[in-house]
Amino acid sequence: MKFTKMQGCGNDYVYINGFTEKIEKEQKPEVVRMLSDRHFGVGGDGAIFINPSTEADFEMEMYNADGTRAEMCGNGIRCVAKFVYDKGLTDKTQISVISAGQIKYLDLTVEDGKVSKVRVNMGSPILKPELVPVIPEVAAGLNVEGKSAVAEQSGNAVSSAGDQVVNAPLLVNGQEYRMTCVSMGNPHAIIFTDHVAELNLEAIGPDFENHACFPKRTNTEFVEVQDRNTVFMRVWERGTGETLACGTGCCATAVAGVLNGLTDTTVTVKLLGGELLIEWDRENNLVYMTGPAVTVFEGEIEI
Repeated sequence: MKFTKMQGCGNDYVYINGFTEKIEKEQKPEVVRMLSDRHFGVGGDGAIFINPSTEADFEMEMYNADGTRAEMCGNGIRCVAKFVYDKGLTDKTQISVISAGQIKYLDLTVEDGKVSKVRVNMGSPILKPELVPVIPEVAAGLNVEGKSAVAEQSGNAVSSAGDQVVNAPLLVNGQEYRMTCVSMGNPHAIIFTDHVAELNLEAIGPDFENHACFPKRTNTEFVEVQDRNTVFMRVWERGTGETLACGTGCCATAVAGVLNGLTDTTVTVKLLGGELLIEWDRENNLVYMTGPAVTVFEGEIEI
């Protein structure tokens, strides 16, 4: 099977041309786990199949490194745009890509015949707890009387009328954190905190990902605000672990920063693997992400 290794801000995936490479659906999770293995496979944060679509220009079929299906990937979808343009599958610089039923619209910047960066309309942030999904009562550690000792002590358990989870308590292994929950087509819990570079994500990340308050698990962003237009973020991704970047996580972080009054609507998110520019157009309630897309190498592997 032929493949292309690509990365956006160090968030790397193995890309497969679904127009020419045919793999049975039931085989894909095992193939993805093999491809993603950094010792015995190609190595990556997961794998993405680029398929034909009747609803958009292309379909992005994305899998985490553990073989589980994921709904959306911001860094991944930028690389899909580069793949289809650089490979001659399209000559358009404005394309649409569908992933798990969600259609995103992308503007491609081309330099010397190749895509160098991509701006993506990531759509509207989803804030309703049941749609993220998150169960804030479970996050706060409700007791049998239906009251949260954590919430009573610290206040602001859930924002107005329970329609958003903003700066809400999250009890993890007996320690209280404050989270803001946003879905960008996939679930995110944003934790604003200090000393993010020093956090041991390998130790704490799985407990956030698999917390009982997240019915579909979650991606967790640990964010340090540097100024109103700049934040530093590390991310623990559902089904993969810590990655060097997460595009949807950056979008969710930008929204969370505004909801908490910490940042403006345009913010540069600094990551271990680079930087992404995120803009939240509040009038139209749309989030835009701009960042690089890079081809690392191509090859062929037996599966």
